Amino acid sequence: MEEYMPYVWLAVIVVMAIVEAGTSQLVSIWFVVGGIVALLVSVFVPTIWIQLLVFLVVTGVTLVATRPLVKKMMQFKKEDTNAGRFIGKEGFVIVNIDNEAGTGQVNVGGSIWSAKSVDGSVIIKGRSVKVEEIEGVKLKVRAIY
Repeated sequence: MEEYMPYVWLAVIVVMAIVEAGTSQLVSIWFVVGGIVALLVSVFVPTIWIQLLVFLVVTGVTLVATRPLVKKMMQFKKEDTNAGRFIGKEGFVIVNIDNEAGTGQVNVGGSIWSAKSVDGSVIIKGRSVKVEEIEGVKLKVRAIY
């Protein structure tokens, strides 16, 4: 069995590399590194338990040493896309806003949106409003007095 261990470690390296290539997170790169070191050890030390111990230690050490750095690098700043940029902006009513009737449109930054008032009040055409939140495809606005 010991004469086959380099092939076993090579298989571990290849399988873990394929798994790593198929993910967007670094989840198995440490096993690849451990497998490489275990493969090198298997050439000089035929004892399987020593190879396994080296594999586990190297994998554990590389995981502990690099995981915080990798986590920091993989954190992406959440950016508001499209609609989120309108929250807090001011606009004006172009169609009376009446939540009960289900009517209302506003112009915010040149974009026309369906709208409803956050407090349920009727807001008449021409009034300035501030976008408080987005609910589905409608802006929830408050009249600016």
